[in-house]
Amino acid sequence: MTPPLRKAVIPAAGLGTRFLPASKAIPKEMIPVVDKPAIQYVVEEAVAAGLSEVCLVTAHGKEAMEEHFSRSPQLEAALEKKGDRARLAAVQHASGLASMSYVFQDEPQGLGHAVGCAEKWVAGEPFAVLLGDDFLDERDYVLDAMCTLQQRTGGSVVLLLEVPARLIRMYGSVDPTPVSVDDLPGEGEIREGLEVYSLARLNEKPEPGEEYSNLAVIGRYVFNPALFEVLRNTPPGRGGEIQLTDAINTLAQMPPQQGGGVYGIVFRGRRYDTGDKLEYLKAVVQIGADREDLGQEFSLWLREFVDSRSGS
Repeated sequence: MTPPLRKAVIPAAGLGTRFLPASKAIPKEMIPVVDKPAIQYVVEEAVAAGLSEVCLVTAHGKEAMEEHFSRSPQLEAALEKKGDRARLAAVQHASGLASMSYVFQDEPQGLGHAVGCAEKWVAGEPFAVLLGDDFLDERDYVLDAMCTLQQRTGGSVVLLLEVPARLIRMYGSVDPTPVSVDDLPGEGEIREGLEVYSLARLNEKPEPGEEYSNLAVIGRYVFNPALFEVLRNTPPGRGGEIQLTDAINTLAQMPPQQGGGVYGIVFRGRRYDTGDKLEYLKAVVQIGADREDLGQEFSLWLREFVDSRSGS
């Protein structure tokens, strides 16, 4: 019987060089999207899928993330004294989201290596991986469906995005075969309308002509713990790093009895990539415009601003 899913690993040890100089002293994951750091949106996504234990794979010098998710009695007392209930609730919400743990990646050796750092913490259970620099809109969460699919099949599940052919070289490409949810083993309801594929092969950032399809792997995964044994035997790939995609490719070709088999769910909702400057700006605008407390006034100003720019 497959153990229940309750653990999520969030790799967040990168240097964040694309956001220098801001990320020199502030972890990239702590740069705010409106009034919450990006990493909090990711943790909230994991919790919404029923994952109550979260492990951040971090690096020395990024202690601000741990501080953000820890209690701050002095700040809470000051807000309590002022009667600032709204901000007090927001602070307590962040520190009470999940049971948080932290492991360190001492040297950047790739995403596969970062996930491998959490092996002891995972302790042989199935687990999710959420990349720390992108998150899905709360109206389009799909991690719960990925968890159900993993529980039903016992294999591993990745999230897929259809991208233009010219951009597939920036992602991991998959060799997909469509499957009917009704034909999958196990129990557990998977919402209607999801596109599910069985994946035969994957390759990381393929050269032109080497791509299997224009379905790309994006930063959500749910793994059978067999991944860790595979990672230990995965040699460095592109960039001399241990690539998670290479390990998933091995899992895809392993028999189910050994924890193999990989499925993909296609994502067609709203996603925010805070690891890229332009996409980060788009995320701030989109989320700000959707906020009940800010959206109306911000949208009005934004229209005026755009009109003024188009007339200049």
